Amino acid sequence: MIYVFGLAAACALGIGFVLQQHAAERAPVGDVLHFRLLWDLAHSRMWLGGIACMVVGQLLSAVALGKGELSQVEPLLVTNLLFAFALASRLSGQRLGSSGWVGVLLLGGGVAAFTLAGRPSAGTAEDIGALRRWLVIGVVIGLALVLIATARHLPLFEEPPLLATAAGLLYGLQDALTRVSIDVFGSQGLLALLVRWEPYTLIALAVTGLMLVQSAFEAGPLRMSLPALTAAEPLAGIACGIGFLGDQLRTDVAALAWEAAGLSGIVVGVFVLALHPAMPGQVPAKEGD
Repeated sequence: MIYVFGLAAACALGIGFVLQQHAAERAPVGDVLHFRLLWDLAHSRMWLGGIACMVVGQLLSAVALGKGELSQVEPLLVTNLLFAFALASRLSGQRLGSSGWVGVLLLGGGVAAFTLAGRPSAGTAEDIGALRRWLVIGVVIGLALVLIATARHLPLFEEPPLLATAAGLLYGLQDALTRVSIDVFGSQGLLALLVRWEPYTLIALAVTGLMLVQSAFEAGPLRMSLPALTAAEPLAGIACGIGFLGDQLRTDVAALAWEAAGLSGIVVGVFVLALHPAMPGQVPAKEGD
């Protein structure tokens, strides 16, 4: 059942991303990196359908995580790339090509290899000091801000990978804070959770991440943003888990070798997709369209 829920979640997420990107590419260019983009997209049935699929995917992934370990579920969720690109290719009539699929498989396989080799196990945050926690949070948010600032100085068609990576970093942090919130709710109840900062930070991260993803979808085709998003989120989540939740990775020689190979696959996969010839037919919308 873990694999059934995990693959179903990946399928729903992949379909959701495709529908969101098809709607976002029609939004006014001036909406990029503005929260009004979400308001404009909220009037699109296709985008709302994509959001509904994404919510279903998140719920299914939560069920899968409740039944199994992160090391089992995370590689399954990465397969949303395969579902997304297969559907996008069918809808647009444009083929990703052999080099594109090689990039997708390298990226997905890299994340799977890293996660399976490291086998991240849940730990305890009791021994993690506040300084370390805020340092990790600050580094993740700082990296996201640097990527956003860099993207703003690039041509529009070069922004998607950086914006998607920034969104993935924030989503990874969101995943870690979600675990904290669930633990607080389970042990202390709703009132204790409502007086903490984590649930309100979760809302801010979710809205900001959604704006970044839609901006990336608007600025370029799916292949320019989804791989970076898919790679950044689980890696950032694992980093946050180790950084301030006390999670642990395997560190024996074989595990480290496979983890290094996985990271290499991720880098090469993103690089291959970045060099892939741009899909035709991507015309930026004009203001007021």
